[in-house]
Amino acid sequence: MDGDNHTTVTEFLLLGLSEDSVQEELVFGMFLGMYMVTISGNLLIILAISCDPHLHTPMYFFLANLSSVDICFSSVTVPKALVNHMVGSKSISYMECMIQMYFLFTFGTLDNFLLSVMAYDRYVAICHPLHYTLMMRPRFCILLVAISWVIAYLRALLHTLLMVRLTFCSHNAVPHFFCDPYLVMKLSCSDTFINNVTIFTEGGMLFMAAFLCIVVSYFCICSKVLKMPSAQGIKKAMSTCGSHLTVVCLFYGAILGVYMHPSSSYSLQDAVASVIFTVVIPMANPFIYSLRNRDIKGALRKIILRS
Repeated sequence: MDGDNHTTVTEFLLLGLSEDSVQEELVFGMFLGMYMVTISGNLLIILAISCDPHLHTPMYFFLANLSSVDICFSSVTVPKALVNHMVGSKSISYMECMIQMYFLFTFGTLDNFLLSVMAYDRYVAICHPLHYTLMMRPRFCILLVAISWVIAYLRALLHTLLMVRLTFCSHNAVPHFFCDPYLVMKLSCSDTFINNVTIFTEGGMLFMAAFLCIVVSYFCICSKVLKMPSAQGIKKAMSTCGSHLTVVCLFYGAILGVYMHPSSSYSLQDAVASVIFTVVIPMANPFIYSLRNRDIKGALRKIILRS
């Protein structure tokens, strides 16, 4: 191979999750339905929080941001897969693939940081209720979200630039419905050592830092809750954390299932985990938060009655 860094591959082929035409139709219908539910569910959460002054608090501010990110995260991968199926094509241009990977890194990182920020918010609300309004000032909440966006954009830029430097010679078939960075790297005919090391060191450090923030926050919350004298107080404290804990378990479970291993060992189970990560979790979040939250249900009821 010569020393050139030019890219001879101008497009990639997204093979999808199945080669069987009947199964492809089922996957198309499932993805279409889930995407519609994701968009409508998250938009309803954002609308409810925006329209109800009682929900203009840090907790719901972070939830509205999470819903916005979930809409964007799902929109990075699913629409392209749906369009390709409708037009009978499997291709995605090289530039579209790089853009798709950039936003996958961006919104995946944002989800991670927002979940840790929400855990910290619950920690302050339960462990320091008298100082909550002082500690979680609007300006500070905006700063936390802004820092999350900046880190996410810089991380995505780093990994996209590392991906662009790779050479793709002839193989261009990606056995997935989107440009998964690990699968695209496997197609490269140049050395991917730096890419792999960067992903597993920098990515691991960032995700572990956010995960440790969540663990420490809930350890402090549990210590506080166990000292509460009344069962009612314990029930109220846990009800505010139950939804968030469910989302955290789904999110980190999917990450561990697909991304915390060498890219060479990708399997069907990894494909399922990545579908959960990119499609199922963004769809499930509105249900998890709304069904267990009386304030959200009340705000949605008002909107429906007003309509």
